[in-house]
Amino acid sequence: MKILLLGSGGREHAFAMKIAQSPKLTKLYIAPGNAGTAQCGENVNMGVLDFDAIFDFCIQNKIDLVVPGSEDPLVAGIYDYFQEKANNGAPKILVSGPSAFAAQLEGSKDFSKAFMQRHGIPTAGAFTANKDNLEQGLAYLRSLPAPYVLKADGLAAGKGVIITESLAEAEATLSEMILGRTFGAASEKVLIEEFLKGIEISVFAVCDGKNWKMLASAKDYKRIGEGDTGPNTGGMGAISPVPFADEVFLNKVANQVAKPTFEGLAAEGHPFKGFLFIGLMNDNGDPKVIEFNVRMGDPETEAIFPRLKTDMVDLLTAIASDGIETLPIELDNRTAATVFLVSKGYPGTIEKGKKMHIPMVEADCTLFHAGTALNPLNEVVTNGGRVLAITALGNGIEQAKNSAMKMAELIDYEGKTYRTDIGLDLINYQKNQTNG
Repeated sequence: MKILLLGSGGREHAFAMKIAQSPKLTKLYIAPGNAGTAQCGENVNMGVLDFDAIFDFCIQNKIDLVVPGSEDPLVAGIYDYFQEKANNGAPKILVSGPSAFAAQLEGSKDFSKAFMQRHGIPTAGAFTANKDNLEQGLAYLRSLPAPYVLKADGLAAGKGVIITESLAEAEATLSEMILGRTFGAASEKVLIEEFLKGIEISVFAVCDGKNWKMLASAKDYKRIGEGDTGPNTGGMGAISPVPFADEVFLNKVANQVAKPTFEGLAAEGHPFKGFLFIGLMNDNGDPKVIEFNVRMGDPETEAIFPRLKTDMVDLLTAIASDGIETLPIELDNRTAATVFLVSKGYPGTIEKGKKMHIPMVEADCTLFHAGTALNPLNEVVTNGGRVLAITALGNGIEQAKNSAMKMAELIDYEGKTYRTDIGLDLINYQKNQTNG
């Protein structure tokens, strides 16, 4: 099978690595890819939103399956684009991802919230404000206890969520987001949301439009600093599986969230095909949805995929062609700990092009390139804020974490920054449960 993978981050390197391990693969192309994906297949200089160029490339290279790694092409309608081409007589090329309608679960916070309310999915109360009802939005904001949560309706590269303890700051921020278009068109509408208390967790499921299965759980660490301090980032690390995500909790997620989501979309005439990321708060054992993503998360993918034993090409093909029901999802029982190495200054201003020294990788570790590139001398250099993810498998969080940290110390480049406390909260949680 010939496959085109779209994207250039750590998640796409994880996909590329798993796809390349499959005996079903004939040829893998990655557009645009990075220094890591180049080790798994052939990088192609092509934008993920240039659908015409992507389609032409697929025809010329006899591509069987397109795998969009990130949300942008899915929200922009790449699934629908290829469906329309096939309906007009072009060769049918499978796309492992949802339609533009279903992708609104991620592309529009307002759509997602209304969908959850329609289908009885547990989530926080909310009000959607725009320039025409801003005063009502401010009144709703004032009715809530602190902290205050504001979410840009559209895609904002992971930066569209503001949480503050100050009502005055929340009021000013809401007005600025809408009237000042802080996030451009993404904040023409802003979701004002009740703050959910509890422990955050990500749970993933896969669906082929008819049947679905739970995949795995993970916990990511969003803030730049030790002890969850400082500004939010794209993710500084992750742990999978999550200790408190036991069978009872995951069954609640399956029955109260995944099932009504997939059945609700199908009932509305837009069955879901792809990976569903369910961002949850564990509220005293009950799941409440914070957000949906319509693709795998990053850095959760880098923690989950090293545990995945199921053939990736089989999984992607099953998603695209109604085959999930008969495909077993198998996972390594060991724990995965992922730590991200980032550039100095991230998530603010950074410098690129720093030469990297990457030694021999330890046997229990896997490296995933995110913000990397090859310079004219064919040397790996930094090319983004989040540079490299290190994932280690171990018998428990502590062993996996220690292995990942050991590898993090060995990799060297100017300005290397990372958190040393990934998973520490879960280790303490387990100790408290044992002592309690």
